[in-house]
Amino acid sequence: MKYTELDIPGVWLIEPRRFGDARGYFMESFKKEEFQAHVGPVEFVQDNESLSGRGVLRGLHFQKGAFAQAKLVRVSRGCVLDVAVDLRGGSPTYGRHIAVELSQENGRQVFLPRGMAHGFIVLSDEAQFQYKVDNRYAPECEATLRFNDPELAIDWRLPEGEMLLSEKDMRGIPFNDIEPF
Repeated sequence: MKYTELDIPGVWLIEPRRFGDARGYFMESFKKEEFQAHVGPVEFVQDNESLSGRGVLRGLHFQKGAFAQAKLVRVSRGCVLDVAVDLRGGSPTYGRHIAVELSQENGRQVFLPRGMAHGFIVLSDEAQFQYKVDNRYAPECEATLRFNDPELAIDWRLPEGEMLLSEKDMRGIPFNDIEPF
């Protein structure tokens, strides 16, 4: 696997090697020792999966306090634009975001450390999104950052009229009202 630290410290792009032939392909999507040698010690406790149609935007979610989560995300079917915003107080990249296209074709994964707001939008007809987390879900500690906050200026690649969001995601907190981690 190839590990590349992105423009936000602690955020890693991971590109597994695929071995293909007439039958399809094989790849290792996670190797604990190799992962920890590049990223550092992370103990994942849960795997999650969602299936969403074109234009579905999920995010920008984060958990606060003792229930903050690091995530390792990937797409096993379809294509998404994956976005993370740095909410770590004192970080030189506080308030900046990264956007990476993840798809079944490119096999890319992104590791997000604790202190990041995370979301994605489906660019294909549908997408199966998978992610590992290092802490349990605690609804009382969950928050949502406003996806269309002008301070963030995220290009989601689809017009808002084509987006489908949950009520919770439509009521996200403005960036300037967020308390840094």
